[in-house]
Amino acid sequence: MPFDPHTTPLTAEEARVLATLVEKSRTVPDSYPLTLNSLASGCNQKSSRDPVMQLSDGQIQEALDNLRRRSLVTEIGGARTSRWEHNFPRGVGVPDQSAALLCLLMLRGPQTAGELRINSERWHRFADISSVEAFLDELQSRSEEKGGPLVVLLPRAPGAREQRWTHLLCGPVDVAALAAASGSSAAPAPASARDNAMAERITALESEVASLRHALAQVCEQLGIEIESNTAEN
Repeated sequence: MPFDPHTTPLTAEEARVLATLVEKSRTVPDSYPLTLNSLASGCNQKSSRDPVMQLSDGQIQEALDNLRRRSLVTEIGGARTSRWEHNFPRGVGVPDQSAALLCLLMLRGPQTAGELRINSERWHRFADISSVEAFLDELQSRSEEKGGPLVVLLPRAPGAREQRWTHLLCGPVDVAALAAASGSSAAPAPASARDNAMAERITALESEVASLRHALAQVCEQLGIEIESNTAEN
């Protein structure tokens, strides 16, 4: 039977460890599976985390041991050190798209469908907000035979334009309290999400432009063509 948050909910530490493994498997695949040190850096990073946590190696190892017993992570022995990988989609019984949304909610707290779409670009590219909402609706209406709902839509907070979603992997939540807390920070959050996404896009574009310039210079050199300096720099 898939993971049931109602009978065996995750602790906050387990949720952070599990979601970080999923995140890094998608955003830095060359470094994945993760060592304990790399996992600690990801769990305790200051950006893209709500709340920010400071987990010790002992807390992370305890969380890994508990997750392994529930078949949500796997340890891979190496010549010098062990590495860890997640088994989240299969262990929870959800598709990759839903796994991405759940882990973003575990890492960044309650978010609107629009925020989730922006924040998930490096995880999975959803065609539009409707696609995100479709997967969220499916997670919310999940049958009891499969372990019950995994997300809930919070009431619209005062002053907020959109409702936010939160996960249920750590058990039932105080919907009213979360809605109020989300409303107090609703205004700046979308801009912050857009700023983070824009910064990532700019970095990726700059890297791509640099690669194209290098390739163009090599082709022109082989053809004996000189490139004007202002063309190469702009």
